[in-house]
Amino acid sequence: DWFHITMRLKVLMQYARGLLVSDPEAGSKVLALLESIKRYLWHGNVVAALEHIDNCVMYCDDPELSYPSLKSLQKHLDEMYTYIRNNKMMIPNYGEMRRYGEPVSTAFVESTINEVIARRMAKKQQMQWSRKGAHYLLQTRTAVLNNELQDKFVCWYPGFQSDGKGPAMAA
Repeated sequence: DWFHITMRLKVLMQYARGLLVSDPEAGSKVLALLESIKRYLWHGNVVAALEHIDNCVMYCDDPELSYPSLKSLQKHLDEMYTYIRNNKMMIPNYGEMRRYGEPVSTAFVESTINEVIARRMAKKQQMQWSRKGAHYLLQTRTAVLNNELQDKFVCWYPGFQSDGKGPAMAA
Protein backbone atom coordinates (compact mmCIF):
# COMPACT_ATOMS: atom_id res chain seq x y z
CA ASP A 1 0.00 0.00 0.00
CA TRP A 2 0.98 3.65 -0.21
CA PHE A 3 2.52 3.68 3.27
CA HIS A 4 4.99 0.92 2.36
CA ILE A 5 5.82 2.53 -0.97
CA THR A 6 6.56 5.92 0.61
CA MET A 7 8.67 4.37 3.36
CA ARG A 8 10.87 2.75 0.72
CA LEU A 9 11.03 5.99 -1.28
CA LYS A 10 12.06 7.96 1.83
CA VAL A 11 15.02 5.65 2.37
CA LEU A 12 16.02 5.96 -1.29
CA MET A 13 15.75 9.75 -1.15
CA GLN A 14 18.01 9.87 1.90
CA TYR A 15 20.64 7.90 0.00
CA ALA A 16 20.15 10.15 -3.05
CA ARG A 17 20.76 13.24 -0.89
CA GLY A 18 24.02 11.65 0.23
CA LEU A 19 24.88 10.99 -3.41
CA LEU A 20 24.13 14.64 -4.15
CA VAL A 21 26.96 15.64 -1.79
CA SER A 22 29.43 13.18 -3.37
CA ASP A 23 28.39 13.73 -6.97
CA PRO A 24 26.00 16.67 -7.51
CA GLU A 25 25.18 15.74 -11.11
CA ALA A 26 24.30 12.08 -10.46
CA GLY A 27 22.61 12.96 -7.16
CA SER A 28 20.31 15.55 -8.75
CA LYS A 29 19.38 13.14 -11.56
CA VAL A 30 18.59 10.32 -9.13
CA LEU A 31 16.58 12.66 -6.86
CA ALA A 32 14.56 13.90 -9.85
CA LEU A 33 13.91 10.32 -10.95
CA LEU A 34 12.78 9.35 -7.44
CA GLU A 35 10.32 12.28 -7.41
CA SER A 36 8.98 11.08 -10.77
CA ILE A 37 8.71 7.52 -9.46
CA LYS A 38 6.63 8.78 -6.54
CA ARG A 39 4.27 10.66 -8.88
CA TYR A 40 3.96 7.70 -11.25
CA LEU A 41 3.15 5.32 -8.41
CA TRP A 42 0.63 7.78 -6.91
CA HIS A 43 -1.21 7.69 -10.23
CA GLY A 44 -0.88 3.91 -10.63
CA ASN A 45 1.55 4.08 -13.55
CA VAL A 46 3.68 1.12 -12.51
CA VAL A 47 5.35 0.60 -15.90
CA ALA A 48 6.79 4.14 -15.97
CA ALA A 49 7.83 3.84 -12.32
CA LEU A 50 9.75 0.63 -13.04
CA GLU A 51 11.46 2.27 -16.04
CA HIS A 52 12.55 5.18 -13.84
CA ILE A 53 13.87 2.80 -11.18
CA ASP A 54 15.89 1.14 -13.96
CA ASN A 55 17.25 4.58 -14.91
CA CYS A 56 18.29 5.18 -11.29
CA VAL A 57 20.10 1.84 -11.32
CA MET A 58 21.92 2.86 -14.52
CA TYR A 59 23.13 6.12 -12.94
CA CYS A 60 24.30 4.23 -9.87
CA ASP A 61 26.18 1.64 -11.95
CA ASP A 62 28.62 4.30 -13.15
CA PRO A 63 32.14 3.07 -12.20
CA GLU A 64 33.22 6.72 -11.82
CA LEU A 65 30.91 7.28 -8.83
CA SER A 66 32.65 7.51 -5.49
CA TYR A 67 29.82 7.47 -2.97
CA PRO A 68 30.51 5.53 0.26
CA SER A 69 26.92 4.21 0.49
CA LEU A 70 26.63 3.31 -3.19
CA LYS A 71 26.24 -0.44 -2.54
CA SER A 72 23.43 0.22 -0.06
CA LEU A 73 21.69 2.57 -2.49
CA GLN A 74 21.94 -0.05 -5.25
CA LYS A 75 20.58 -2.72 -2.90
CA HIS A 76 17.61 -0.54 -1.92
CA LEU A 77 16.91 0.29 -5.58
CA ASP A 78 16.90 -3.43 -6.41
CA GLU A 79 14.55 -4.12 -3.49
CA MET A 80 12.23 -1.28 -4.56
CA TYR A 81 12.15 -2.61 -8.13
CA THR A 82 11.34 -6.12 -6.89
CA TYR A 83 8.67 -4.83 -4.47
CA ILE A 84 6.91 -2.79 -7.16
CA ARG A 85 7.20 -5.55 -9.78
CA ASN A 86 5.83 -8.18 -7.39
CA ASN A 87 2.94 -5.96 -6.27
CA LYS A 88 2.16 -4.23 -9.58
CA MET A 89 -1.32 -5.75 -9.84
CA MET A 90 -2.15 -4.40 -6.38
CA ILE A 91 -1.03 -0.80 -6.94
CA PRO A 92 -4.10 1.32 -7.71
CA ASN A 93 -4.37 4.93 -8.80
CA TYR A 94 -4.06 6.47 -5.32
CA GLY A 95 -4.87 9.96 -6.66
CA GLU A 96 -8.20 8.74 -7.96
CA MET A 97 -8.92 6.91 -4.71
CA ARG A 98 -8.24 10.11 -2.77
CA ARG A 99 -10.58 12.10 -5.06
CA TYR A 100 -13.38 9.64 -4.30
CA GLY A 101 -12.73 9.83 -0.57
CA GLU A 102 -11.35 6.30 -0.26
CA PRO A 103 -8.47 5.57 2.13
CA VAL A 104 -5.10 5.25 0.41
CA SER A 105 -3.33 3.44 3.24
CA THR A 106 -4.07 0.71 5.75
CA ALA A 107 -1.10 1.60 7.94
CA PHE A 108 -3.34 2.91 10.75
CA VAL A 109 -5.17 -0.44 10.84
CA GLU A 110 -1.92 -2.43 10.92
CA SER A 111 -0.60 -0.20 13.68
CA THR A 112 -3.75 -0.63 15.78
CA ILE A 113 -3.74 -4.41 15.37
CA ASN A 114 -0.06 -4.62 16.29
CA GLU A 115 -0.65 -2.46 19.36
CA VAL A 116 -3.63 -4.51 20.58
CA ILE A 117 -1.82 -7.81 20.11
CA ALA A 118 1.37 -6.49 21.72
CA ARG A 119 -0.56 -5.24 24.75
CA ARG A 120 -2.46 -8.49 25.19
CA MET A 121 0.68 -10.59 24.79
CA ALA A 122 2.61 -8.53 27.37
CA LYS A 123 3.58 -10.37 30.56
CA LYS A 124 2.68 -7.38 32.77
CA GLN A 125 -0.92 -7.27 31.54
CA GLN A 126 -3.47 -8.76 33.97
CA MET A 127 -5.56 -10.33 31.22
CA GLN A 128 -2.99 -11.60 28.77
CA TRP A 129 -3.41 -13.92 25.83
CA SER A 130 -1.43 -17.07 25.43
CA ARG A 131 0.14 -17.73 22.03
CA LYS A 132 -2.32 -20.57 21.53
CA GLY A 133 -5.31 -18.40 22.52
CA ALA A 134 -4.22 -15.59 20.19
CA HIS A 135 -3.85 -18.12 17.37
CA TYR A 136 -7.38 -19.46 17.97
CA LEU A 137 -8.79 -15.93 18.08
CA LEU A 138 -7.15 -15.09 14.74
CA GLN A 139 -8.52 -18.29 13.19
CA THR A 140 -12.02 -17.44 14.42
CA ARG A 141 -11.82 -13.85 13.20
CA THR A 142 -10.58 -15.03 9.79
CA ALA A 143 -13.49 -17.47 9.54
CA VAL A 144 -15.93 -14.63 10.33
CA LEU A 145 -14.38 -12.32 7.72
CA ASN A 146 -14.45 -15.10 5.10
CA ASN A 147 -18.08 -15.99 5.95
CA GLU A 148 -16.97 -19.52 6.86
CA LEU A 149 -17.82 -19.63 10.57
CA GLN A 150 -21.35 -20.99 10.17
CA ASP A 151 -20.08 -23.79 7.91
CA LYS A 152 -17.47 -24.69 10.52
CA PHE A 153 -20.16 -24.85 13.23
CA VAL A 154 -22.25 -27.15 11.01
CA CYS A 155 -19.21 -29.45 10.62
CA TRP A 156 -18.52 -29.48 14.35
CA TYR A 157 -22.19 -29.65 15.43
CA PRO A 158 -24.27 -31.37 12.72
CA GLY A 159 -27.57 -30.28 14.30
CA PHE A 160 -26.56 -26.60 14.34
CA GLN A 161 -29.03 -24.23 12.69
CA SER A 162 -28.83 -20.50 12.24
CA ASP A 163 -31.84 -18.33 13.08
CA GLY A 164 -31.67 -16.99 9.50
CA LYS A 165 -31.21 -13.38 10.58
CA GLY A 166 -27.77 -12.99 9.02
CA PRO A 167 -24.38 -14.18 10.15
CA ALA A 168 -24.30 -16.81 12.88
CA MET A 169 -21.85 -14.66 14.87
CA ALA A 170 -20.38 -11.22 14.66
CA ALA A 171 -16.93 -11.48 16.16
